[in-house]
Amino acid sequence: MPTLLSVNLNKICLLRNSRGGDEPSLERAARICVAAGAQGLTLHPRPDRRHATPDDCQRLAERFGEVELNLEGNPFAPAECGYPGFIEICRRARPAQATLVPDSRQQLTSDGGFQLKRDADSLRPLVAELNEIGCRVSLFLDAEAHADFPIARELGAARIELYTGPFAEEFDLGEGKAALARYQVAAKAAAAAQLGINAGHDLNLDNLAQFARIEGLLEVSIGHALIGDALYLGLEETVKRYLAEIKRGNECSALF
Repeated sequence: MPTLLSVNLNKICLLRNSRGGDEPSLERAARICVAAGAQGLTLHPRPDRRHATPDDCQRLAERFGEVELNLEGNPFAPAECGYPGFIEICRRARPAQATLVPDSRQQLTSDGGFQLKRDADSLRPLVAELNEIGCRVSLFLDAEAHADFPIARELGAARIELYTGPFAEEFDLGEGKAALARYQVAAKAAAAAQLGINAGHDLNLDNLAQFARIEGLLEVSIGHALIGDALYLGLEETVKRYLAEIKRGNECSALF
């Protein structure tokens, strides 16, 4: 099964919010990505609304039903002015997938997975609620957290998203093969726990083909690097290049 590309459009929203108004247009960017072949769109609304907003999530859900909408967020973040809480955002938008991430308000970006031995009891009713809404639930986990994979399945998650920041760092140091081997072991452990495998964070045109060798990799969510490349290459061409790198990786043996 080929790995799907979900384009994270948060940076489009961030640029728009820096000036006000509706430019650059989230909807126009989404249409270009879909037309170029992206199979999914991702938004990560945060309580401070510094990029994607609850209204953005609703708008994409209403206008892009032909592709998978993936909403990321911290399910523990409390509701506040202009932010009704992540579960409520999902209740309104009904995304195909809800990716739960343990990011704090102060974090610029997600940089580590849940600790399920600590967080399981708090997550359990939230995962159940999302499943009742009809969202496929994915939990953001570190690749080394093998002991947490069966817990994720028991909680009702269908997938996990492997945090790939460490892989990208090691790839840049020339240690990509060893890093890939660790992630392949993680993928096998996830499959043994009957979990689907997603991945995201710091994947780019340099390292994506190698990571896409991972057996059973269902989806990658990429935003920062892809939007950065689009400044130079154009958004349509960039999406096509990312899809090509995924295809190149899928067609190679993982060499394990």
